[in-house]
Amino acid sequence: MVDFLAIFAFLYLLLDFRDHRRRRGLPYPPGPFCWPVIGNLLDVPKLSPWVAYADMSKKHGDIMYFRVFGQVIVVLCSLTAIKELLEKRGDLYADRPRVPIFEIMEMDWTLPLLRKGEYWRKNRLILDRALRPGAVASYRSMIEEKTRLFLGQLLTTPKDFRAHIDFLQGKIIMSLTYGYELEENDDILVPTRKTGEIMSQLAVPGAALVNHLPILRYTPSWVPLFKYEPMASICRELGKRMINEPIDYVKNAMREGTAVASLASEQLEEVEKLSGPERQRAEKAIKQTLGSLFQGARCTVSSMSSLFIALALYPEVQKRAQAELDSILSRDRLPTFEDKPRLPYIEAMCKELARWQMVTPMGVPHASTHDDVYRGFFIPKGSIHYLLFVKAVLHNPDLYPDPETFKPERFLNEDGTFRDDPTIALAFGVGKRICPGRHLVEATLFVFISSVLSVFHVTKAKDEYGNEIPVKINTLVEGQITLQPTKFECSITVRDKMAEDLIKANIWT
Repeated sequence: MVDFLAIFAFLYLLLDFRDHRRRRGLPYPPGPFCWPVIGNLLDVPKLSPWVAYADMSKKHGDIMYFRVFGQVIVVLCSLTAIKELLEKRGDLYADRPRVPIFEIMEMDWTLPLLRKGEYWRKNRLILDRALRPGAVASYRSMIEEKTRLFLGQLLTTPKDFRAHIDFLQGKIIMSLTYGYELEENDDILVPTRKTGEIMSQLAVPGAALVNHLPILRYTPSWVPLFKYEPMASICRELGKRMINEPIDYVKNAMREGTAVASLASEQLEEVEKLSGPERQRAEKAIKQTLGSLFQGARCTVSSMSSLFIALALYPEVQKRAQAELDSILSRDRLPTFEDKPRLPYIEAMCKELARWQMVTPMGVPHASTHDDVYRGFFIPKGSIHYLLFVKAVLHNPDLYPDPETFKPERFLNEDGTFRDDPTIALAFGVGKRICPGRHLVEATLFVFISSVLSVFHVTKAKDEYGNEIPVKINTLVEGQITLQPTKFECSITVRDKMAEDLIKANIWT
C-alpha cells in the first residue's frame, strides 16, 4: 500500500511539473480549490448551473477555472471576456470540445457540436447561404401563413397553446427545409424531439462522467452505473431516422415531379451533377446539416412559450403593444413583416424576450485549438470547455437595470423609435459559432408576437373559486444547454368579435 501511494505521489508530481513547464510558470484563472485526480468534480454544478456559477463568480471573478479528471473548464462571465476571447480571437476559439457521450450515440455530426475543420466549414456554408437575411425574406409569406393557422387553433382550443406552438414551429421548419406539409399527430418529428431532449441533458460538464473520463466508454456491460450502450443504440436509431426519413421524402417527390421548393430540393439539385463517393459525401453533408436545423427550432418554441408568461405577468406591456398595433392595422387586417418598421415596440418585445428568458443561459461550449494567455492567465488547448455564461451578461444590472423585469422599453429611444443593442446577439452565440438561423428566428418571433397580440388577450388563469393562478417565471425544465418553460396556465381569449372574424377570414385565405 505504501509503495502504491509513493508511485501515485511520484506520478502526480511529475505531471504537475510538466504542466508547470508547459504554462511557463503562468497561473491558471482563479477558481475553487482543485483536488488531486478528481479536480473540481464536486464543484461543477449539474442542476441550474447558471445560478451556481453566478454565486462563484462573485468570489472568483469573471473568468473561472475548473479541472475535472484532467479536463479543463473555463467559464466566462462578462461581456468583455466573452468578446475578447471568442470574438476578437475567434479563430482560436471556434472549435467545439470533444463530447464522448455524443460519439457513443453517433450524434456528434450535428452542426452546433461539429468540431472545427473542413467538414464543418462546408456544412456551415450550406446554412449560412440558406438562412442569410436575403434568403429569409423569401420565407416571410410562408411564416405568416403558418402563423395564421396557429391563430385558428388558438381560437378553438386556447388551453392547448403549448402544443399549438410546437406544431407551428414544426410546420415552419418542415416546410422551409423539406417542402413537407406537417399534419397533426404526424410522427416524422418524433426522432428529432427525442434526441434533442437527451442531448440537451448530456451536453453540460458533469452531466455524464464519460465526458471527463472517456475510458469509461469501454466499461463492461455488467457495470450498471456506466452502462451507456442501451441508450446509445436507441439514439443511433433515432438519429438515422432523423436525417434519412425527410430526405427520402424529398427524393421520392423529386422523382415523381411533385417536390415543393425547399432547402433540401435546392441542395439535392446542386449535387446531381456529382457521382460516386463525392456525391455520397455531399448528400451526407446535406442530410446532417438540414437535420441540425431542428435543434434551433426547439429554442424558438421556448421563446414563443415564454411570451405568454410575459403577457400574463405584465398587462401594461400587452396594452401598449396592442395600442401600437391598432394604430397601424386599424383592426381590419393581420400584421405582416412589412409592418416591422412601424412597430418599434413589438420589435423591442422580441429583443427583450431573448434577453429576459434566454433559451441557452450557459451558451454552447467552445474549445481552443492552441494554448493562449489572457490577463496573465494561462488557458491550455485541447478538450476544453469554454462556457459562455450568457445570463451573467444579459442579466447584469449595470447593463440592464432591474434585469428580472420584462421591459421592452429598454430597446426604445426617447422618441419611441427602436434602439438596436448588439449585446443581445449573445443570445444566439458569438464569433464564428454564432447561430446561422438567427435571422429566421427573429423574423418568426416578430410575426408570431404581433399576430397573437393583434387578436388575443392573455391574462392569468383563475381557479374554480375565481382566484388568480400564479405564473412563475423561474419554473423551467432543466434541459441543461437549452431551457423550456414548464407547464403553466394562462387565460387566452379573443379580443372581440372583430378579432374573431379576422382570424376566421385568414385561416382559409
